[in-house]
Amino acid sequence: MTPDIIAIGEMLVDFTEIKTENGDMLYKQNPGGAPANVAVMASRLRVPSGFIGKLGKDMFGNYLKDTLKAEKVNTEGLIMDKAFSTTLAFVRKSDEEEREFIFYRKNGADTNLNYNEIKLKLIDNCKILHFGALMLTAEPSKSAVINAVEYAKQQGKIISYDPNWREGLWKSRNEAVQAMRSVLRYVDIIKVSELELQIITESGNLIPSIAKLLNSGVKIVLITQGAKGCIAATKSGIERLPTYKVETIDTLGSGDSFLGAFLSKLALCKKMPDELEMSDLKDFAIYANACGALSSAKVGAIPSMPTEEEILNIMAKGELSG
Repeated sequence: MTPDIIAIGEMLVDFTEIKTENGDMLYKQNPGGAPANVAVMASRLRVPSGFIGKLGKDMFGNYLKDTLKAEKVNTEGLIMDKAFSTTLAFVRKSDEEEREFIFYRKNGADTNLNYNEIKLKLIDNCKILHFGALMLTAEPSKSAVINAVEYAKQQGKIISYDPNWREGLWKSRNEAVQAMRSVLRYVDIIKVSELELQIITESGNLIPSIAKLLNSGVKIVLITQGAKGCIAATKSGIERLPTYKVETIDTLGSGDSFLGAFLSKLALCKKMPDELEMSDLKDFAIYANACGALSSAKVGAIPSMPTEEEILNIMAKGELSG
């Protein structure tokens, strides 16, 4: 089936810490990578999706490829290259309950994706192209992704973007800000945390920050706020929308699940972003909130993703957080 949503970017293995009963620290292998997470979430919601990216032809790459196939994500755009290694990330919580990431990405396959390796027919036939900022940290992946996004824009595709701030992967904060901003002219939908909003707009004020993004040409701004829900904004208005009550265990990948659910609703509605009514925007964002909340109730990014039945069940119960 032709994918309606194509995600381009990194896929990697997340090693998430687990404390044993005797106090030892173990790390559990889980599939992850923000763009790949979005594609998988869409596929779980029965919206055909595909992934474009490069993995190492190694034990980790094979594991990730098998994951995509098991999740029924189209892998025609996936390249397995024995010259490079699959990227790994180790994730732990600090004493302040903030997530800390250590990436093993030297000679990483994801950052060595070339534009001439991208199967443009996948973009020709999709409705939505999603990408993130981590591919902008190095060449040749930076040029490959920007050229693919520009191509998709020329073909009239909807462009979705996640800045996905990971400070340790950038040479400097200034380089990150410039790179993350450089692609805004292509973007129809942006999903950010409050910190990412502040970084990309260099403003600590919510409303002016949203206005900056909308004035740059972005049609829909989605701000995820954890247990507080989200803010959804267009030039027609701003809505604060609550999320659903769950026992949060691991927020890794929750924002990707949120966005995958939102894009799935958009793909099914057959409207362009600037054609959405505020009622559409609210419905999509509330559904996405439910999906993100459920994702946070389990460990791991892809393993924690809910089914549509689970999303509808928690929405029917109506137990809102906060």
